[in-house]
Amino acid sequence: MHSPKIRSAFFLFMIAEDLIKYVESWAPPGAAWEKDNVGLQVGDTRDKIKNVLLALDLNKEVINQALKKNCNFIFTHHPFIFNPIKKLDFKNNPKAEQIKLAVQKKLTIFSAHTNLDFIKDGVSFELAKILKLKNVSFLLNQESNQVKVVVFVPTDKVDNVSTAIFEAGGGIIGEYSNCSYRLEGIGTFKGSEETKPAVGKKGKFEQAAETRLEVLVDQWKLKNLINEMIKAHPYEEVAYDIYPLKNKNVNYGIGAIGELERGMEQNEFLEHVNKKLKAANLRFTKGKSKLIKKVAVCGGSGSDLVSTAISYGADAFITADVKYHTFQDAEGKILLVDAGHYETEIHSLNFVQKKLQKFLKDNNSNVKVYKYTGTTNPVSFYIT
Repeated sequence: MHSPKIRSAFFLFMIAEDLIKYVESWAPPGAAWEKDNVGLQVGDTRDKIKNVLLALDLNKEVINQALKKNCNFIFTHHPFIFNPIKKLDFKNNPKAEQIKLAVQKKLTIFSAHTNLDFIKDGVSFELAKILKLKNVSFLLNQESNQVKVVVFVPTDKVDNVSTAIFEAGGGIIGEYSNCSYRLEGIGTFKGSEETKPAVGKKGKFEQAAETRLEVLVDQWKLKNLINEMIKAHPYEEVAYDIYPLKNKNVNYGIGAIGELERGMEQNEFLEHVNKKLKAANLRFTKGKSKLIKKVAVCGGSGSDLVSTAISYGADAFITADVKYHTFQDAEGKILLVDAGHYETEIHSLNFVQKKLQKFLKDNNSNVKVYKYTGTTNPVSFYIT
């Protein structure tokens, strides 16, 4: 996706919509869990951005720090509004009070949640990076969210049409872009008296050298891709097919798996996790491996992936919000570690900060990106 253009040659600035479009170019809302509420939470995307504050969650303290740092754009991982709001009681409801304050202070609140979870270099990949894992890949790829688009193009125009498709986000497979398959053949048609055929004459049976052009595309890009494809196509009536796929999507997934530089004994590994994540507490159950080498991770609530981690031969699995019976089922099979929801997700803001800072610098913007210096973790531990 092209970077937004700076809106004035004399005074460099960026509006909220520009930044949101950039974030959603690498953390697309379409990749999020279907019941999630990602994107704009509160605000006006036409507002000029002063500075940006990043936080895992939104609360009154986060808003106050944003105001102190002259930030009017707040990026959170967890959506501020998740369930429908039935009423705005400013006196008795803290969330309603925060909405009121955000509106009064003209703040833009934006969230990237499971769309940040499910991308390469997102929440779980950043967790793997913090734990010093190598050769990292998705633990479980998403599936059934891609389609194959097949279009028939005059052979001498296939490069024009394919370029439009690629620029609309088609043909991306892993680290490869502009991926397509082309097969040459003969197309036939006969236009009525109302037509204006690009090849041949109306009312006459015609044959034309055509290329069958095939590309993969994520479902959430499909509508725009079809529009751009048709614009670039020379025919009045464009013949194309859309095939739903069951393929695993190599570009998006849940969790991550990788390897430590060297194997560690269980206690050494737990100390390593505790130190790197700065966790106040680790809950775990013992696995079967004496040495921990292959490690699976999932930032936040990922206990549903325990069996997947086991099936891929992981010696340990780091996640959060693990239930008693999940620990029980994993005992003797894998070192299952609950390192805390906040602790396994907060480091992803490092990745977001670097991405935004580079984007703003590349666009000659003086907007600063801060991370919230407090904690929004609601969990505390009582230690005797």
